Amino acid sequence: HFELNYISSYSSYDNARLFEEKDAVREELDFFKRNGGGLVVDNTTYGIHPNAEVLANLSMATGVNIIAGTGILLFKIHSNICLLIYAMCCYLCNVLLFFSEKKVLQAAAQLERDTGCPVIIHPGRAPEAPFEIMRIFQEAGGRANRVVMSHMDRTISDIPQLLEFARLGCYIEYDLFGIECSYYQQTPTVDMPSDAQRIERMKILIDNGFEDKLTASHDIHTKHRLMKYGGHGFSHILLHVVPKMLGRGFSRDQVDKITKTNPQTWLTFTGTNQQQLV
Repeated sequence: HFELNYISSYSSYDNARLFEEKDAVREELDFFKRNGGGLVVDNTTYGIHPNAEVLANLSMATGVNIIAGTGILLFKIHSNICLLIYAMCCYLCNVLLFFSEKKVLQAAAQLERDTGCPVIIHPGRAPEAPFEIMRIFQEAGGRANRVVMSHMDRTISDIPQLLEFARLGCYIEYDLFGIECSYYQQTPTVDMPSDAQRIERMKILIDNGFEDKLTASHDIHTKHRLMKYGGHGFSHILLHVVPKMLGRGFSRDQVDKITKTNPQTWLTFTGTNQQQLV
């Protein structure tokens, strides 16, 4: 049942084959560079066929720095692989995690503690899921300030609950910018917010003192979201979201923190054993 729900969220098989669009992605990165973009974090994990060689070639061809993450996509392929550096996923719609997902979280916490590496987590869709994930991560020794909790757009909409979670100290990421459809196929009971609502929630977090804990992205992983197919593309935040933020009371310094400073801080290794990585 779980597997069928996951597959059915992408009704077009061809649309999900973004890896076929190397030329279109290169054009996107060129356009991104021309409009002020400098770095992309790619969270392609094992299970969806990461390709470091392609990323390296795209980076050299466009001058855009690309950070390649690693991790595990689904609980069924965790097996005994517990190494995680940049990215991992907890793809459950409920709160409780599978044993293997807990094991990966604990391994990630140990690796973060030993190396100071950045960690990004794909939470389940229940509002309680990010709380459970951070509890397990911190109990295993991981530091909250090294974690980005992704997909908060569709996870916690209740403002008091959102502020409660923000107090845990991890980065809160609104990374579905450009999706302007309230119907959320994966979980129809959840209303996907618009960009305006994302900005409104981020402003609430800023007004409550969390401007140093916000990041933003697009989560582009299908063809139809590329400009080639009429989508908003990699530059949507720079071209359209940032001006709207400035028009909604964000200061330039706050915008720079969300788009530059906070990502730079998160991506900087902060462990005591960095020499072991050389």
